Amino acid sequence: MTATLKQVLVHLDPSLEAVHRLALARSLAADHGAALAALYATTPVFVGLPSAPAIGATMAASLIAIDDERRDRTHRMFDESLRTPGVAARWGETAEVPVAGAFALQALHADLLVLGQRNPADALAAGVPADFVEAVVIASGRPALVVPYIGCPNSVGKTVVIAWKETRESARAVAAAMPILQRAQQVHIVCWGDEELPAAQGARLDLDGYLRLHGVHPTWHRENAEPVDLGEILLSRVCDLGADLLVMGCYGHSRAREWMLGGASRSVLAAMTIPVLMAH
Repeated sequence: MTATLKQVLVHLDPSLEAVHRLALARSLAADHGAALAALYATTPVFVGLPSAPAIGATMAASLIAIDDERRDRTHRMFDESLRTPGVAARWGETAEVPVAGAFALQALHADLLVLGQRNPADALAAGVPADFVEAVVIASGRPALVVPYIGCPNSVGKTVVIAWKETRESARAVAAAMPILQRAQQVHIVCWGDEELPAAQGARLDLDGYLRLHGVHPTWHRENAEPVDLGEILLSRVCDLGADLLVMGCYGHSRAREWMLGGASRSVLAAMTIPVLMAH
């Protein structure tokens, strides 16, 4: 059975990388016959000021004008991109804060999100929180294709690496990636350590059998015990295998009301050079 994507949602902001994100989202939607929606979501400039309630009317008007100009410029980029052949897209915008929560509400109704790795050197990305990707993924429960800020080809998924662990997060990422995996030319699975056998007796289900039932025939790469610097080593394996997409679970833990990434997820999001499809 062939899996399908029906609705893709891409995040837009004033950053220089938004145009690449939109191009990849259009290509992905076209390949899978999916509808595409874009949502412009960024924190207004004045919200980040330490004394926002005390700013004068003139300063407030100037800051609003900056936000309006950035939004309008992004909308023009969006309109210009749609003039090239390809799938159509719908524009949406929100001024709600926190921005991740506002985006996550729309994300509930999408099969796949297209988000961007934050470029710390791009001042125009300042309106997007540093933890935007993980906050959206955890709040919405939807899988996300994260695009590196250095850019990538408009078409990805020819050679895919799955970072596998016997966890809910990994299983959800694989299921979300199935439409892409079924179209891939090569699928590699890398895993570390020994798998834990289920307590049940009799027939045992495993990832290899699950993928083959979906028409995906992977190549396995089994490693020894999981290393401390797993994120860095995983990215090295991805490079060695010539992959253009990494599929992995997004791991973290909660501390009071704060959600924090685990080491491997944090390392991959910080140093990624190819798109990463992740789910929590």
